[in-house]
Amino acid sequence: MTGPDAGTSGTVVPFPNARAIQQVGFERPELLKILDLYGRMVAAGLWRDYAMDFGKDAAVFAAFKRTAERPTARIEKRPSLRSKQGMWALFGEAGQVLKRGHDLAGVLSPLERRLMKVVED
Repeated sequence: MTGPDAGTSGTVVPFPNARAIQQVGFERPELLKILDLYGRMVAAGLWRDYAMDFGKDAAVFAAFKRTAERPTARIEKRPSLRSKQGMWALFGEAGQVLKRGHDLAGVLSPLERRLMKVVED
């Protein structure tokens, strides 16, 4: 073979700065569970908007009653805490930790209870 492809058959060339681009994100089942809860909270009139942030240390889903305010709830995924207190955390409006854990459904349970109270009224 001659030309630019000569001798490169089967060689994998890494994308430049591939390691610098790594970030934490939500997997599809995780995001579906979060968005399902979000949709039910919107239908109940408790939330109106959301934002997501993907950094190298954490992925964050923030839900807002009004866009200009602080988030009503913030769901964080920090894989570095997986072996400690759990990679999932739920934060309240004032930034206080409401729940931590290894299981997303368990961490979302305080929000599920709030939704049940709204439906019962």
